[in-house]
Amino acid sequence: MARIVFDLDGTLIDSAPDIHNIANAVLSAEGHAPITLAQTRDFIGNGASVFVDRMRAARDIPDDHHGRLLADFVARYDDAVGLTVLYPNVETALQELIEAGHDLGVCTNKPIQPCKAVMAHLGLDLYFQTVWGGDSLPVQKPDPAPLVAAFDALPGDEKIYVGDSDVDAETAQRAMVPFFLFTEGYRKSAIADMPHSGSFSDYAELPALISRALAGCT
Repeated sequence: MARIVFDLDGTLIDSAPDIHNIANAVLSAEGHAPITLAQTRDFIGNGASVFVDRMRAARDIPDDHHGRLLADFVARYDDAVGLTVLYPNVETALQELIEAGHDLGVCTNKPIQPCKAVMAHLGLDLYFQTVWGGDSLPVQKPDPAPLVAAFDALPGDEKIYVGDSDVDAETAQRAMVPFFLFTEGYRKSAIADMPHSGSFSDYAELPALISRALAGCT
């Protein structure tokens, strides 16, 4: 059976509306104009600090404001769950994978406390044996260390990483594991330009996709 690790934002959940809200609350408190939802989706992927960097750049906010804005952003993050939703068929797919004997984990650049808060809110915490956030280790994706740690925390044989972004594709490549691309998330590149072993647009497709891939490994 396989160890299957998932990214979170843009992969299992669409959290951009909540992140958009807290980003604009931070900007409003500083007297700046809001960013758009499209910008928010584009800024997600490299962790909270990089998100704030990109947000500041979009509003020409000086570097020396970064620490204060990041602290405000993170302080609001734990409660940012009300607008976040699961992508269709996620829970059914996760249940099917568990029933097939696979072991599941999460590896995300989202800080661990907001990660756990939103997973508990949506009931996702019931499906995963290990969860690694963007501050669980001193490094973040695309450094492969968090993904390797997530795999090491799981039993099982084959390794598979499921994500939605350029960062996830690079992480999997650096960890030398197969990558399955969810095409409906926050990717910035064309599907053809992202190294992947398989792609899917609906979670109803994922269990069979993984089953076929694993059959090819034997």
